[in-house]
Amino acid sequence: MKIQLRDEVREYEKGISVLEIAESISEGLARVAVCGKVDGELVDLNKKLEKDCKLEIITNKDEDAKMVMRHTTAHVLAQAVKTIYPNAKLSIGPATADGFYYDFEFKTPINNDDLSKIEAEMKKIIKADYAVTRKVVSKKEALKWAKDEGENYKIELANAIPDDEEVTMYTQGDFTDICRGPHLKSTGLIKAFKLTKLAGAYWRGDEKNKMLTRIYGVVFNKASEMEEYFKMLEEAEKRDHRKLGKELDLFFLSDFAPGMPFFMPKGQIVINELINFWREEHYKAGYTEITTPIALNRKLWEKSGHWDHYKKNMYTFKVEGEDFAIKPMNCPGGMLYYKERMHSYKEFPLRVAELGKVHRHEASGTLHGLFRVRCFTQDDAHIFMTEDQIESEVANIISLVDRMYSVFGLEYHLELSTMPEDHIGDIKDWEIAENGLKRALNAIGKEYVINEGDGAFYGPKIDIHIKDAIGRTWQCGTIQLDMQLPKRFNLEYVAADGTRKEPIMLHRVIFGSIERFFGIITENFAGAFPLWLCPVQAIVMNVSDKSAEYAAKIAAQLKDAGIRTELDDRAEKIGYKIRSAQLQKIPYMIIVGENESANGTISIRKRGNIEEKDLKLEKLIADMKEEIKNKVR
Repeated sequence: MKIQLRDEVREYEKGISVLEIAESISEGLARVAVCGKVDGELVDLNKKLEKDCKLEIITNKDEDAKMVMRHTTAHVLAQAVKTIYPNAKLSIGPATADGFYYDFEFKTPINNDDLSKIEAEMKKIIKADYAVTRKVVSKKEALKWAKDEGENYKIELANAIPDDEEVTMYTQGDFTDICRGPHLKSTGLIKAFKLTKLAGAYWRGDEKNKMLTRIYGVVFNKASEMEEYFKMLEEAEKRDHRKLGKELDLFFLSDFAPGMPFFMPKGQIVINELINFWREEHYKAGYTEITTPIALNRKLWEKSGHWDHYKKNMYTFKVEGEDFAIKPMNCPGGMLYYKERMHSYKEFPLRVAELGKVHRHEASGTLHGLFRVRCFTQDDAHIFMTEDQIESEVANIISLVDRMYSVFGLEYHLELSTMPEDHIGDIKDWEIAENGLKRALNAIGKEYVINEGDGAFYGPKIDIHIKDAIGRTWQCGTIQLDMQLPKRFNLEYVAADGTRKEPIMLHRVIFGSIERFFGIITENFAGAFPLWLCPVQAIVMNVSDKSAEYAAKIAAQLKDAGIRTELDDRAEKIGYKIRSAQLQKIPYMIIVGENESANGTISIRKRGNIEEKDLKLEKLIADMKEEIKNKVR
């Protein structure tokens, strides 16, 4: 059989394992191999290959290896828990984006103090270096094992498996679990781990079910990597936008509107500046802006497909006996805008943008500050075009992304997500759409990874993941190629030959959610926004009552110049006033005393404790205006 490797095709006898292929390439590769990827699917090293396929040998340097290591560590956690608490019941234990967890039912509740005891047992299991072995069994055998062990949650999971489907079970030492895998070759390959916290979790995520105990953890290839991770967490805690939002009077959340943020005057200034910047850049990039209604009739949502595929996340109500829904996205309204008149190919690409307020019913347990909300403003755009314009238009969007993210100092990477199982439309249309996005990415020379089956239900997408100041990544922007909504809404344009044709459409957002982006940059800048974004750009402080009148005059002149200014004329010591301004992260502190009053000058202290004395106000205003204009970070 022929095996397509990264750089060549080799022939092997059927039945050879992934590890044996790695050994045939080099001893070094076999030593660092973690698992294989066969035609895009992760498999154990002992997986035997029986037909032609594409094979990647995954090593510790690959991202996929992290998921395998996390999954195996979750099994070590489960083994340790069963050793210490034999009556505990196993549930599920997956790898996550930044670690792993396992859910248990304990006869007697445990607390955080018990984690060190569990960690100690895990270290014993790792030191024992148990081989991790895989066995394929029937559903009947898996059920018998679960019943014999008294594992009621595993019985439920096994019962859900189709009767004709094989089940895989993994064993390490005296511990066995039903699991799809893959896993590390042995427990001794786990190097650095830490259990981080306990939480409650309903079985299968359903609040009607029993509350289980979830134990979270992290694992790394090196102790130094784990140390860096916890330093990052410590820094992230200092930058938490929820904490800063309260301290800086930016926003708040109320039990009267869960997941629906209230922005205070200072926070609204930041929001307005973000929107002004968005509008400036979109105007330069050839977009027009529209507004569509916040609530629309059920018939529209049925036509768009959202009523069938997204209704559980929509807020619905009745008007005069008819069903309506508050919009969870802006797209269907954009379709109605397009249909309002006939368009010509000469208008293409037609770039239509909307800052639309949308509402989505998110589970209360998932709500998190501004990062996961039920009400937010999406900076949408719908671009109508011909098929041969896909590549150039995706390039234009990426160019706009470059310009807008660079202002905040944000780097990003791209991920292409393909057709999910729950999709609408013809597979041929999906192939055209996916190939169009691939060609566009290849043409602009941007590196990207492919997420198989992770597209939207109506089309494939390019997700844009930004990296913040402490190395965390956030998915904000997205570009989605949609060949379904134009078809469902019978959209047409007049082609060059006079015939009517169906346009191709791109959905795209750059901020994604204005509110979420606000939270991200609050943490990115640790609340110390660049001058152009700062709610208060300058504060004037008088040293004593003798300079109070002069301080008020300086503050008035700054305001007249368009600088957002506050006056601190409290009867407090100047040191106290400076500390207060520093806590509010105000970039320019202007200090005036008797000398400044007499000389008609000012002294300033910039954020970062940079001081200047005997400065003319006109010079400061000119410098600040230049800094604001250029959006200096």
